[in-house]
Amino acid sequence: MASLDTFGAILTYAIELERKLHDYYQAAGNGERAQEADKRRSKLERVRREAVLEITLEAIDGLDAGNYLFNTSDASPGGQKAVEQAAARFYADVAPKINVREAQRALERAGREHATLGEE
Repeated sequence: MASLDTFGAILTYAIELERKLHDYYQAAGNGERAQEADKRRSKLERVRREAVLEITLEAIDGLDAGNYLFNTSDASPGGQKAVEQAAARFYADVAPKINVREAQRALERAGREHATLGEE
């Protein structure tokens, strides 16, 4: 699994996660959640573009993509809840490790959105 040891790696993973969640919800017939994932992906891409000059090359420890596995083959309500809970956990773990405040806020916001969806 990929190591999430830099700002760029974390944002790339988050963007790809939202892309996969968009596809997952489209396939599950949940267009509203697919649109929400697409909005989050778009925001994260904007943050990555804008924050690239602020990035410090400080290494980030303790994160590994293998800790955030998503079962996108289960489109049941329980499967969707599990995916949202895993996404919320990912964002809760990575946001405090980011030293660019705008990016940290975007990750925290995405985490809160996923946590809310995971409670439904």
